[in-house]
Amino acid sequence: MSRHHVDPFVLSAFSMSTVSHGNYGLWRHPQDRTSDYTSLRYWVDLARLLEDGGFDLLFLADAVGQLDVYGGNADAALARGVQTPVVDPLLAVSAMAAATTTLGFGVTVSTTYESPYLLARKFSTLDHLTDGRIGWNIVTSLLDSAARNILGRAQQIPHDERYARAQEFLEVTYKLWEGSWDDDAVIRDRGTGVYTRPEKVRGIRHEGTYFTVPDAHLVEPSPQRTPVLFQAGTSTAGREFAARNAELVFASDPRPEVLRANIDDIRRRAVDYGRRADAIKFLTSIEIVVDSTDSAAQAKARDLSSYHDLQGGLVLLSALSGVDWSDYGVDRPIEQFATEASRSILAARPDAEKLTLRDYVGGLGGFGGMLFVGGPGTVADALEDYAECAGVDGFNIAYHTTPGTFVDVADYLLPELRRRGRARPAPDRSKTLRQNIFGGRSAYLPEDHPGSVYRSGAALSIAGERIGPIS
Repeated sequence: MSRHHVDPFVLSAFSMSTVSHGNYGLWRHPQDRTSDYTSLRYWVDLARLLEDGGFDLLFLADAVGQLDVYGGNADAALARGVQTPVVDPLLAVSAMAAATTTLGFGVTVSTTYESPYLLARKFSTLDHLTDGRIGWNIVTSLLDSAARNILGRAQQIPHDERYARAQEFLEVTYKLWEGSWDDDAVIRDRGTGVYTRPEKVRGIRHEGTYFTVPDAHLVEPSPQRTPVLFQAGTSTAGREFAARNAELVFASDPRPEVLRANIDDIRRRAVDYGRRADAIKFLTSIEIVVDSTDSAAQAKARDLSSYHDLQGGLVLLSALSGVDWSDYGVDRPIEQFATEASRSILAARPDAEKLTLRDYVGGLGGFGGMLFVGGPGTVADALEDYAECAGVDGFNIAYHTTPGTFVDVADYLLPELRRRGRARPAPDRSKTLRQNIFGGRSAYLPEDHPGSVYRSGAALSIAGERIGPIS
């Protein structure tokens, strides 16, 4: 395939603060260290490895409920170590940031189970402590177990209502991050004894359907003000939400033509909100097994596959789809079910009508996305071809073992991608995550982003009135 000018891929390492993310069963591999996930040293070592290897960022998934759909309880998730147990991913970020200088961090926090006022403080704090290298992966969550234990509800909030609530949540945080404090509010004047000029700080006076937040943000403006905004979801509501808010979107589908259609749709919707067509970058989740040669990589893939846990895959599929697959039969074609969980998890397969559970979760290349196996040249060729067909800007690379997968990508694949201009040179340590990913001069949200309307505070100055494109 002929290629002329190429842009570097955005390269993200995909992980989770748990024993097993999507690599069910592979925690048993003798070279895997994920059982050390409760050790701060584990995360610091991983961050240093990723930065030295040339990754742009570490993306951390999260879930705040037990995986208890399979079999009607959490027993299998606990026994197989599937995203259970799990710790808070936010708390290790400052230590990882202290050990690195350029690596970005994208951290998942749910709008359904968090307060916008408290979340704004957490991310402003991390934006300060990381020197502007933090991003927020915005999710609405899908586990009934989280709704029971956090909200006291028998079931989760319905799918589209979760997105409506999330949109107002974002409106509150935009007001806090962008409009509550002026850039020149903090003067630290030792002579007069004035640290902050009160007239430069204002309450946001938000009164909405889901939230009432009258007062000012607790944190002075951070390097990016608003963290880089990540989002995943290809339902109609998810695409609309992404077009309105996201800067980096995780979109996965093994059919590149379907993935491109979803990406094109989100770009069109973004333009309708006054944003540039290229305002959003798209990453897709993938799995990679790479070694010095194709044959060595194939042997490695066979070894990894021998540790694969089919039941663990069914536990995760049940949680994500909202359907208990424990008695379904692993070789029976899958029927589609309408649920309030992930509406795209089962549809995103080209062979959906004939797909069995064993096909879906019976080997490598399941929830981590498309599987690429081979030597550096083979994998680099395949990634370039897939990116060109699908229209993605980069990859969220899921691990089979940690640190093994990321070591292999850093040692074998990154040098080849760099040679082709597909891995960016060392990021500028004086710049924020937003500047390094998007190449702009400003660390702040771009002017065409709907959240920027609150930056001057003008949108907060009329009592009781909510103005701007975000409703």
